[in-house]
Amino acid sequence: MVDHLLGIQGLSKSEIYRYLDTAHSFVEVSERDIKKVPTLRGKTIVNIFFEPSTRTLASFDIAGKRLSADTINVSIGSSSVKKGETLLDTVRTLESMKPDVLVMRHSESGAPHFAARCLSNTSVVNAGDGQHEHPTQALLDLLTMRQHFKGRGIEGLKIGYVGDVRHSRVARSSVWAHLALGNEVRLIGPKTLVPEDFARGTFGPGMVQVFDQLEPGLEGLDVVVALRMQLERQEEHFVPNLDEYSREYCISERLLSKVAPNSIVIHPGPMNRGTEITSDVADGPRSLIRQQVTNGVAVRMAVLYLLARSVQSLEEVAHG
Repeated sequence: MVDHLLGIQGLSKSEIYRYLDTAHSFVEVSERDIKKVPTLRGKTIVNIFFEPSTRTLASFDIAGKRLSADTINVSIGSSSVKKGETLLDTVRTLESMKPDVLVMRHSESGAPHFAARCLSNTSVVNAGDGQHEHPTQALLDLLTMRQHFKGRGIEGLKIGYVGDVRHSRVARSSVWAHLALGNEVRLIGPKTLVPEDFARGTFGPGMVQVFDQLEPGLEGLDVVVALRMQLERQEEHFVPNLDEYSREYCISERLLSKVAPNSIVIHPGPMNRGTEITSDVADGPRSLIRQQVTNGVAVRMAVLYLLARSVQSLEEVAHG
């Protein structure tokens, strides 16, 4: 049976830790002079992104190469999709070339799930689909938190997501992960971007707390997650303008020092400095944003390894 990673929703706590434990084994590989292990030699990874990406595409590509897999990045601009080919025909054509893993980003929610149903011999990884999920981002965020809270662990934490939760697939995946771990989750932002009925309908009644004011939402948090304000959606008028949004919801060091002095801050990127987060936070000691990017490679190595695993054990990989 072919395994897939299509989302965090439905994963058990043990399954989440399995990804994190495996990713931990690969962190050291990226610190070597020769950043490569033979784990997936002879395997083929196809990255097909139907919408723009820098961090996710690059890290999947690097992850595959560091595992010694053959990686292929399909450019939609020069593919048969531009000629009218359907998603079904595209993924079936790619599967006929015998890849082991298909990594897909798509603007339509559920597209990777559709691909997984259509393919019988290729694992599918969801690299972000519409307004649904982005599971590897949630996992790399958890790995980053686990490294920081080494003695305490990542259960029993208070986590707050600030900004455009309505349109954030990062927030969806991450909230499902924290609910599985038993963490307290807060969604913070203007009512248009964090409506209570949306939160109840997505995660279930009473599962998360909703705040429309920044200061009480941040109070006592262990982890603050700044979400990208999606500038391409401003014509839909979810907020009057970005200046007003930043006055009310931009995360500053002054405020964090007052209400969440021991918190760490992460951001899925790309950041809009001065809108979502001030530079003194983004570049300050509580920021783990660059560490997130580094961990993205290790997490995606883990996902590719677990879906296209070779006969080698992790011990052999670590000493390979």
